[in-house]
Amino acid sequence: MTSNQHCIALVIGAAGGIGGEVAAALARHGWTVRGLTRRPMPARAGLEWVSGDAMNAADVARAAQGARLIVHAANPPGYKNWGKLVLPMLDNTIAAAKANRARILLPGTVYNFGLDVLPLVDETAPQNPTTRKGKIRVEMERRLKAASADGTPVVIVRAGDFFGPHAGNTWFGQAVVKPGGPVKAVTEPGTRGVAHAWAYLPDLAETMARVLDRSASLGAFEMFHFGGHLLGWGEMASSVRRVTGQPRLPVMSFPWWLIQALSPVVPLFREMAEMRYLWREPLVLDDRKLRAFLGDVPHTPLDAAVAASLRGLGCLDHPLPAGEGRARRVAVGG
Repeated sequence: MTSNQHCIALVIGAAGGIGGEVAAALARHGWTVRGLTRRPMPARAGLEWVSGDAMNAADVARAAQGARLIVHAANPPGYKNWGKLVLPMLDNTIAAAKANRARILLPGTVYNFGLDVLPLVDETAPQNPTTRKGKIRVEMERRLKAASADGTPVVIVRAGDFFGPHAGNTWFGQAVVKPGGPVKAVTEPGTRGVAHAWAYLPDLAETMARVLDRSASLGAFEMFHFGGHLLGWGEMASSVRRVTGQPRLPVMSFPWWLIQALSPVVPLFREMAEMRYLWREPLVLDDRKLRAFLGDVPHTPLDAAVAASLRGLGCLDHPLPAGEGRARRVAVGG
């Protein structure tokens, strides 16, 4: 196992859901963590905020000085100008990593895949997306693979839809339940009879940190699939019912017809409509490679994960205690 004590990790997107969880996990694993931010942020234990913009190459280069790892978790909110911002930001990360001989960690998505490889998808599956966002994601990974061939090592950990106590704008917190108050109904975006992949962010972040603990065993370009929670229609809603103690909580289908109708005029709805196929068809991330590499993959029971997520969204009476909902660090041999 590689010691990360006093090694510097720069997290681009540390103010967001996945970036924030990865930053916390890396700090637990001994990294000295910096977070790049464009605006003043409240102090956070184990994280040093550095002022800068991911779109500014000089800012990224300055923040990355001395770093051994750069986590690229930047994602423009609401998909605003997504296509114009994502690739330039990644290029800045690649340049900074190359200058510091640092490894890049990218949280991957399932957008890369089209219907031709479903339902069981492993790391070798062809990436033939039909969506604009999927094509950009493929280009991101192509650039990272090219960088790895030029001496900049890369790790991609791919997962399904995020949820968690600090997940930010996700399907769970924006569509499944309404944040900021007691749960009055649950919405299921998927299709009856079709399973959907969910990733509890504290588990995913802890997994990434454990993978990096074994950096000596990583190749120049590594990709892992994180299985997470594979849930059929109604399973997430059933968990919310149990956690809130409301067995008769109404469960509604997602109004895809409305999203489709308004997609020409609402950019966010247009992006949502484009990815609807991921809710209509089963997609299972084959995580056998990850399990073989780690020997043990963090997995919080569904009800515990949902309870922590609802507390983080302000949907349960009791606030989330400090540290609750984060994956427990367990020593893994090997």
